[in-house]
Amino acid sequence: MTRACEQLPKPGPWSELPLREQRFVVLDLETSGLNMQRDQLLSIGAVVIADGAIDLAQQFECTLQRSAQKVSASVLIHGIAPSELAAGVAPTEALLAFMRFVGDSPILAFHAPFDQHMLGKALKDELGYKLEHRFLDVADLAPLLCPEVTLRQAGLDDWTAHFGLQVQQRHHASADALVTAELALILFSRARKQGLESPAALADALARWQRRQQRPSL
Repeated sequence: MTRACEQLPKPGPWSELPLREQRFVVLDLETSGLNMQRDQLLSIGAVVIADGAIDLAQQFECTLQRSAQKVSASVLIHGIAPSELAAGVAPTEALLAFMRFVGDSPILAFHAPFDQHMLGKALKDELGYKLEHRFLDVADLAPLLCPEVTLRQAGLDDWTAHFGLQVQQRHHASADALVTAELALILFSRARKQGLESPAALADALARWQRRQQRPSL
């Protein structure tokens, strides 16, 4: 498996390409719970933004095989039955296929730190692979680029409702990835109007905004 991991494309720094020319992978994960140390990755859903639009020809959806996974309260949220997990794809195979799908592209997610940690943990545990891809958090991009919107600590449902987006099925990895991609395209349009023309410029502006949010108020 080490050789297969070594053949994966290496992610680079944030690109200076125009946002419309950058390929982004928009990711959503379903997990057995929200404990980042104890819980497991159960399913991966992802779509691609390319040439300034969602490329429906490039989608990824996979449920990982977790035959020992017990029924928990999270099943009521994500709806993945134990029988589906037992019939899923072997984790090593699923994760390797997903990283081939990602290539060297940056990754977008809503509440990205959670997805980044859970994906990184699974890759390390199953493949011994260190996740080094760049992530942008759509949950932070939204208030950064829409300061006039008075939503505080808003979730994906709040932002999709604000922009009138339709969600096919919440807490389903592929459906959540698709609506996150739709939201990202709206935000990219806002970014360009604010002079943030490239992934590098957007990432830099987001990092400055996040630092400001962490400062204690006087």
